[in-house]
Amino acid sequence: MSDKKIDKMINRDIENRIFDSLKKKEVTIIAGARQVGKTTILKHIISKLKSQSKKVLYFNLDIEQDSQYFASQQLLISKIQLENGDGASFVFIDEIQQKEDAGRFLKGLFDMNLPYKFVVTGSGSLELKEKISEALTGRKHLIEMYPVNFREFINYKTGYKYKNRLELFFELETEKTRLLLNEYLTFGGYPAVITASNTTDKREVMNEIFNSYITKDITYLLGVRAPDKFIKLIRLLAVYTGSIINYSQLAQETGLRTETLKTYLWYAEQTFITQTVRPYFTNGRKEITKSPTIYFTDLGMCNFSRGMFGTTTNNPGGMIFQNFIHQILNTNFTKGLAKVNYWRSKDKAEVDFVIHCHDGITPVEVKFSDIKKPTVSRSFRSFLNKYSPKTGYIISPGFNSKITIGKTHVQFIPFWKLILNNDIFSDLCTNQ
Repeated sequence: MSDKKIDKMINRDIENRIFDSLKKKEVTIIAGARQVGKTTILKHIISKLKSQSKKVLYFNLDIEQDSQYFASQQLLISKIQLENGDGASFVFIDEIQQKEDAGRFLKGLFDMNLPYKFVVTGSGSLELKEKISEALTGRKHLIEMYPVNFREFINYKTGYKYKNRLELFFELETEKTRLLLNEYLTFGGYPAVITASNTTDKREVMNEIFNSYITKDITYLLGVRAPDKFIKLIRLLAVYTGSIINYSQLAQETGLRTETLKTYLWYAEQTFITQTVRPYFTNGRKEITKSPTIYFTDLGMCNFSRGMFGTTTNNPGGMIFQNFIHQILNTNFTKGLAKVNYWRSKDKAEVDFVIHCHDGITPVEVKFSDIKKPTVSRSFRSFLNKYSPKTGYIISPGFNSKITIGKTHVQFIPFWKLILNNDIFSDLCTNQ
């Protein structure tokens, strides 16, 4: 199943958000890691606009012939007028981070009140996320793009046959669901990896993505002088996925000074490779308060970095599944509604995730093993005894049940319910 190639574009949920942004005057910025599909989705949108007889112009600043028109704002305006004449146009600019002082350049264009809608994309360089974004304060609409999520992946792999009946598919096709889950946990969500026809090709694609990230984002754009140590750091983070980070130990293992290590960790997050989870605590004497845990934005990148890419299809492992659940939670809870934390007491009781909303908290435990009966760990029970949340969740590949412990309703749910049922997320944030 995993080696079968499906000759069809992967439909992305984010496309609707980008289309909606075209109605806004502000500059639309689509930010994301290399190879997540930014250019592909732009060209798909451009094709649709042209079919509606809209005036469209596309530039790719990785191409010298295109970049020559960005020597000045007036030169670019003249090029747009030459190609599209007067009147409204949609102007798409790919790889905007290649333009020096791009934020000021775009700000000047916006402030001219031109009849153009600008849509720009760029890799997750700090130039894009910090300088460009800051320069366009009040003039931008930022959309972050990530690798293909599991809903997009499974729709693609099943030829969109069950697009509107995924819940029934998951309930009935448990074996197929497990196989597809294991494939996604193994290879991740980079589009070119998903569409590669076999494991060897997938590995070659991932190797190219990794090397491009190091040479372009890390070495060239960010000017990291010790890329070998940065690579070692990424590989160690992959091994320690979901574990509490010890800065001193990690600095010793990488040969970096602690402050440099923290800078490199920040780089990794700003370039969309990793995501940091902070601890939840109310008592600094009895709970961990500072040390974060790290997860990867893409599971294939995590497996590749730890030397396990393509070798984990049958048993991807509990930490990779936990990373997968973090992706789902992070996507749904980092838009101003809540924070995703973890919890650990100093006597080593721990909970994988704590959804911290304005009106309460909800613990979430992740189990990759097959659960036979609704029981909770001693650590989870310790959290319930301390905080008495109204609801707690145990998430696994397929178990479905519920029990009550003290004042807490503990729900055991299969992972796909997190993906399909938005009411679960509403409950987490409002039903405390």
